[in-house]
Amino acid sequence: MSTTDYSKPSYWHDKPDAWKEIMPGVRRRMLSHASTGLMVYYKIESGKTFAWHNHPHAQYGIFLEGGGKFRVGDSIWDMRKGDSYFIPPGVFHELKTEEESVIIDFFTPEREDYVKESLAPDNI
Repeated sequence: MSTTDYSKPSYWHDKPDAWKEIMPGVRRRMLSHASTGLMVYYKIESGKTFAWHNHPHAQYGIFLEGGGKFRVGDSIWDMRKGDSYFIPPGVFHELKTEEESVIIDFFTPEREDYVKESLAPDNI
Protein backbone atom coordinates (compact mmCIF):
# COMPACT_ATOMS: atom_id res chain seq x y z
CA MET A 1 0.00 0.00 0.00
CA SER A 2 1.32 3.44 -0.91
CA THR A 3 2.49 5.66 1.92
CA THR A 4 1.37 8.78 0.04
CA ASP A 5 -2.27 9.70 -0.47
CA TYR A 6 -2.92 10.14 -4.21
CA SER A 7 -5.52 12.83 -3.51
CA LYS A 8 -3.15 15.11 -1.52
CA PRO A 9 -0.53 17.33 -3.20
CA SER A 10 2.92 16.60 -1.73
CA TYR A 11 6.52 17.74 -2.05
CA TRP A 12 9.92 16.42 -0.96
CA HIS A 13 13.03 18.54 -0.29
CA ASP A 14 16.45 17.17 -1.25
CA LYS A 15 18.10 15.99 1.98
CA PRO A 16 21.33 14.04 2.53
CA ASP A 17 19.47 11.15 4.20
CA ALA A 18 17.19 10.80 1.15
CA TRP A 19 20.12 9.37 -0.86
CA LYS A 20 20.80 5.62 -0.69
CA GLU A 21 23.82 3.78 -2.08
CA ILE A 22 22.22 0.71 -3.68
CA MET A 23 25.55 -0.74 -4.90
CA PRO A 24 29.08 0.66 -4.98
CA GLY A 25 29.11 3.71 -7.24
CA VAL A 26 25.31 3.93 -7.57
CA ARG A 27 23.24 6.34 -5.49
CA ARG A 28 19.55 7.05 -5.81
CA ARG A 29 16.88 9.22 -4.27
CA MET A 30 13.13 8.71 -4.41
CA LEU A 31 11.95 12.08 -5.72
CA SER A 32 8.19 11.67 -5.37
CA HIS A 33 5.57 8.94 -5.35
CA ALA A 34 1.92 8.06 -4.97
CA SER A 35 -0.08 4.97 -5.88
CA THR A 36 -0.01 5.93 -9.57
CA GLY A 37 3.77 6.26 -9.97
CA LEU A 38 7.23 6.78 -8.52
CA MET A 39 10.10 9.00 -9.72
CA VAL A 40 13.76 8.19 -8.99
CA TYR A 41 16.95 10.27 -9.37
CA TYR A 42 20.14 8.25 -10.01
CA LYS A 43 23.82 9.26 -9.84
CA ILE A 44 25.89 6.46 -11.37
CA GLU A 45 29.64 6.12 -11.81
CA SER A 46 31.10 5.01 -15.12
CA GLY A 47 31.38 1.26 -15.68
CA LYS A 48 28.42 0.23 -13.53
CA THR A 49 25.91 -2.45 -14.56
CA PHE A 50 22.27 -2.84 -13.64
CA ALA A 51 21.94 -6.58 -14.25
CA TRP A 52 19.47 -8.15 -16.69
CA HIS A 53 16.04 -7.95 -15.03
CA ASN A 54 12.39 -7.15 -15.54
CA HIS A 55 9.50 -5.89 -13.41
CA PRO A 56 5.73 -5.47 -13.72
CA HIS A 57 6.04 -1.66 -13.96
CA ALA A 58 6.25 0.55 -17.03
CA GLN A 59 9.56 2.47 -16.90
CA TYR A 60 10.19 5.89 -18.44
CA GLY A 61 13.51 7.69 -18.15
CA ILE A 62 15.95 10.33 -19.34
CA PHE A 63 19.74 10.65 -19.25
CA LEU A 64 20.40 14.12 -17.85
CA GLU A 65 24.16 13.44 -18.00
CA GLY A 66 26.39 10.65 -19.27
CA GLY A 67 25.43 7.59 -21.22
CA GLY A 68 25.94 3.92 -21.84
CA LYS A 69 24.58 0.76 -23.43
CA PHE A 70 20.99 -0.16 -22.64
CA ARG A 71 20.05 -3.71 -23.62
CA VAL A 72 16.26 -3.85 -23.91
CA GLY A 73 14.74 -7.11 -25.08
CA ASP A 74 16.67 -8.07 -28.24
CA SER A 75 17.95 -4.53 -28.88
CA ILE A 76 20.98 -2.55 -27.70
CA TRP A 77 20.50 1.20 -27.42
CA ASP A 78 23.43 3.64 -27.29
CA MET A 79 22.20 6.21 -24.79
CA ARG A 80 23.71 9.65 -24.21
CA LYS A 81 22.86 12.95 -22.54
CA GLY A 82 19.33 14.05 -23.43
CA ASP A 83 18.14 10.62 -24.61
CA SER A 84 14.91 9.29 -23.13
CA TYR A 85 13.31 5.85 -23.13
CA PHE A 86 10.23 3.77 -22.39
CA ILE A 87 10.30 0.12 -21.32
CA PRO A 88 6.95 -1.70 -21.17
CA PRO A 89 6.08 -3.86 -18.16
CA GLY A 90 7.74 -7.28 -18.17
CA VAL A 91 10.43 -6.49 -20.78
CA PHE A 92 13.92 -7.59 -19.70
CA HIS A 93 16.61 -4.90 -19.71
CA GLU A 94 20.16 -4.13 -18.54
CA LEU A 95 22.14 -0.88 -18.35
CA LYS A 96 25.93 -0.54 -18.51
CA THR A 97 27.16 3.02 -18.00
CA GLU A 98 30.14 4.14 -20.07
CA GLU A 99 30.58 7.46 -18.28
CA GLU A 100 29.36 9.10 -15.10
CA SER A 101 25.59 9.37 -15.53
CA VAL A 102 22.61 11.13 -14.03
CA ILE A 103 19.25 9.53 -14.81
CA ILE A 104 15.65 10.21 -13.86
CA ASP A 105 13.33 7.18 -13.98
CA PHE A 106 9.57 7.14 -13.60
CA PHE A 107 7.71 3.90 -12.85
CA THR A 108 4.00 3.26 -13.04
CA PRO A 109 2.34 2.04 -10.98
CA GLU A 110 4.30 2.92 -7.86
CA ARG A 111 7.08 0.45 -6.99
CA GLU A 112 6.31 -0.92 -3.54
CA ASP A 113 9.88 -2.27 -3.32
CA TYR A 114 11.30 1.27 -3.69
CA VAL A 115 8.84 3.17 -1.46
CA LYS A 116 10.62 2.01 1.69
CA GLU A 117 13.61 4.18 0.66
CA SER A 118 11.50 7.33 0.40
CA LEU A 119 11.26 9.91 3.13
CA ALA A 120 7.86 11.24 4.11
CA PRO A 121 6.72 14.29 2.13
CA ASP A 122 7.81 17.57 3.70
CA ASN A 123 4.31 19.00 3.77
CA ILE A 124 2.62 16.15 5.68
